Amino acid sequence: MRIGVPKEIKNRETRVALTPEGARRLVEAGHDVLVQSGAGAAAFLTDAAYADAGARLGSAEEAWAQDLVLKVKEPVPDEFPLLRDNVLFTFLHLAANEPLAAALVEARTTALSYDTVQLADGSLPLLTPMSVIAGRLATLAGGYHLLSSQGGRGVLLSGAPGVAGARVVVIGGGIAGSNALAQAVGMGADAVVIDLDESRLAALAAQHGDRVRTVVSTPDSIEQEVLQADLVVGAVLVPGRPAPTVVSHDTVTRMRPGSVLVDVAIDQGGCFEDSRPTTHDDPVYRVGESLLYCVANMPGAVGATATAALTHATFPYVEALARGWERALSADPALSRGLNVDAGTVRYPAVAQAFPHLPASRALQDARAVD
Repeated sequence: MRIGVPKEIKNRETRVALTPEGARRLVEAGHDVLVQSGAGAAAFLTDAAYADAGARLGSAEEAWAQDLVLKVKEPVPDEFPLLRDNVLFTFLHLAANEPLAAALVEARTTALSYDTVQLADGSLPLLTPMSVIAGRLATLAGGYHLLSSQGGRGVLLSGAPGVAGARVVVIGGGIAGSNALAQAVGMGADAVVIDLDESRLAALAAQHGDRVRTVVSTPDSIEQEVLQADLVVGAVLVPGRPAPTVVSHDTVTRMRPGSVLVDVAIDQGGCFEDSRPTTHDDPVYRVGESLLYCVANMPGAVGATATAALTHATFPYVEALARGWERALSADPALSRGLNVDAGTVRYPAVAQAFPHLPASRALQDARAVD
């Protein structure tokens, strides 16, 4: 199969979807790999390394023209004209991105999303490594923006001898949230985690002991804890669906002056009422007297680490798709759940529900009729 790897163009996105080692393995399996020149540079993976692995170097247009296109982030509007009726494998987060969903339908792209590949136990094997990194970065970024020089409260996460650390409230005890929590605990913060699942809270309490306070999620408990927080990390995820809003505008306007909120769920629309995507170049904005950090590609800040973690997880699926995407989906139910759009129709239920005016597959049309 002809496989293309474009360079990521989202603001400060430093990851790449295929390493030179991955390219070598694909070439050895008989596939033709074309990597856009400079695609790996921000992750310190050189064109020479790809060429040595047997890949060809080319332009963005050439990379997008291959049978299977591998990316990291969702196509941005500047890339919409490059979409076509080939196979695209990347993060899409389509339920929160109607323009992209419509563009993929119009181009008749077979679009598979990393974030909806789901195992039988409900786990998300391709989202998980990025959630780990985003969770850890959320606490680091939040702590940085708490500095007075960044407009924050001037509170150090770890505190100082005789001075308590910052109050960090993590909403959501999943992969991202638990990693944000562990980072906060490790840095000596006064940490609180909120979740609906009491068994999950019990597991986190057993892991961290008295260094963490656990709270069952209700609208009242979230409001109470957020109002006492220096840093809030929103890490609420519903796979494939828009994130629920858990912190209202009114609550943010009553928070401590200089407090910081980090929305890890921004790719799925965000879990704060005031959330809107930001970039690494301009990461925060003020609501009331608080700062919101809503960077939509947080792992791009650590491109070398994130590329290695992502490609380790995606490569077995890439190998399967390279042997034929229809056969790969038939053989692997987890990968089949990654199919979001195909042949001009929406194939993923949450996306069809979010955008009912877009054409959907026959099965989803029948489900709509039943509803």
